[in-house]
Amino acid sequence: MKVLIAVTHLLGTGHLSRALTLARAFTAAGHQAQVASGGFPAPQLNADRIDLVQLPPLRSDGVDFTRLLAQDGTLADDPCLSRRRDTLCRTLQVLQPDVLITELYPFGRRSLRKEFLALLEAAHAMPQRPVILSSVRDILAPPSKPEKAEKADAVIAKFYDAVLVHSDPAATTLDASWPVSDMLAAKLRYTGYVAPPAAGPHPQQAGAGEVLVSAGGGSVGTPLFETALEAAKLMPETPWRLLVGGSDAAARIEAFAKAGSPALLEPARKDFRQMLSHAAASVSMCGYNTALDLLQAGTPAVLVPFDAGNETEQGLRAASLAPLDGIQVVKTADLSPAMLCTAVNSALRASRRVAGGFRFDGAARSVEIAAELAGERG
Repeated sequence: MKVLIAVTHLLGTGHLSRALTLARAFTAAGHQAQVASGGFPAPQLNADRIDLVQLPPLRSDGVDFTRLLAQDGTLADDPCLSRRRDTLCRTLQVLQPDVLITELYPFGRRSLRKEFLALLEAAHAMPQRPVILSSVRDILAPPSKPEKAEKADAVIAKFYDAVLVHSDPAATTLDASWPVSDMLAAKLRYTGYVAPPAAGPHPQQAGAGEVLVSAGGGSVGTPLFETALEAAKLMPETPWRLLVGGSDAAARIEAFAKAGSPALLEPARKDFRQMLSHAAASVSMCGYNTALDLLQAGTPAVLVPFDAGNETEQGLRAASLAPLDGIQVVKTADLSPAMLCTAVNSALRASRRVAGGFRFDGAARSVEIAAELAGERG
């Protein structure tokens, strides 16, 4: 079975990370998987042995997802967008996949709807059209207007066979963040959480005893990092380490270093998940992949959900995790060095959390669902 996964991450790297995890699961099951990525390269992610097709990359203008910036920082123009559409559709024609998966669309990425619709139209025009699946995380950004949900429903009804919801329904169902119509409900397939196997211990025990501060792989989290730099001064007996993401990580680290904090500053690392096994505590936002990393590792955690630009997804996820042992949630509006230290100490005093009761086999289950649907088509 041949599988094409189309994904564009515009701010952080969570969407691409999930797509790569799915691709590895398809490959491990003996299928041929290809990922067409339309965001900026993310070298901190593990793309080893992944067949990755890079489209002309785009990123959002901060949290304004309607303004798309090209590699040179200028507003993406029609020729750039045309090149992306052409590359995406050519990739489809060359691979001739049995399964096509679009990450997030049509529940998001509306600013890229022309290229996604071109891909879907091209897929439906194939002599043997592929099974078409949408891939979404546990919690979506709720639609700001009812029409947005209605338009997503129309695209699902016209083009899609099913929607893979990467959540354990015992914890979160899609209707917690998105209006689910009867039509959509019939197409939902809950897979469990999509996560790589638990990382286990770090061979050098990197991060042991530290407060590990992270904000994902994108150029976000500056207020969190600036607060953590000052909080580290208030806890001199505890080592703090800040892992700074983004293509501009070196410049951001140079700027942060001027704070004169005892915290160690370095770029985001590929062994972050292993470091969590040894960290005294984690301080982070609450993106999908980070939340799963914390659940798997059992690390005491302070969550500061990303809420710039009226974003609500991470706040909803953090609220669902707050009842668990060793998890503290601090709103951005309440964030201060003293508050962060209080939350860290509270997380450290709590009972150790175990990662029981949740399904983390969402990637393997996604492969099974895709194979079942492809088999039904003959």
